[in-house]
This record gives sequence, structure tokens and C-alpha cells, in this order.
Amino acid sequence: MGRQKYDGVVEAVRYAPDGKLAIARVYERRGSTFSDHVLVSRDEMIRKLKAGQVFMVGKRLAHLGGTFEVTLPVKLAGNPGKEVLLTTKPQTNVMTSKVHRYFKF
Repeated sequence: MGRQKYDGVVEAVRYAPDGKLAIARVYERRGSTFSDHVLVSRDEMIRKLKAGQVFMVGKRLAHLGGTFEVTLPVKLAGNPGKEVLLTTKPQTNVMTSKVHRYFKF
């Protein structure tokens, strides 16, 4: 399997009082390397996802520069003006193994 391509890694988020994402700390791809962390607002993150950029949730590995341990993709759902940023993680259940849990941020 080839290496997964993504445009940025979301490392941390800050939530607004209404429970939605306010600011995210992101490492953005710049060619073959990544930027230092950048603070991205909710509106800017939605704009980037609508433009087709791919973001993953993960963390930077210490002393390894642009190497990240990524886990889940960030997805955009909902109607225009009421978008929700989601990550999906498979969750096993006693009854079925095809249940997905949604994390809103």
C-alpha cells in the first residue's frame, strides 16, 4: 500500500462555548515538508476542506521533523452554513462490527 497523501495534520483543537471548533493547531504541507504549527479558525478549516484539501488527526513525532502519527481523516458534513467537522472511528459492538461513532469538532 502506498503512502497516504494529506495536506495537513490537526494536532490540537480549542472548542467554543457552543461545542464547535474555535481554533485548530495544524501542521500544513508545504511541498515535500510541513510548516511549523499554524492556528486555523473554524471558517478557514471549512474553506480548506471545501477546496478539497485533506486533513488528518494526528501528532508530530518528537525529533523526527515532518514525521507524524496520523489516525483519522477530518470530514465535512451538513448543509451550507451549518457545516460540522467530523472524524470517524470504527467501533466494535457486541451486536455488529460495522458501527461508526462520530466525533464532532
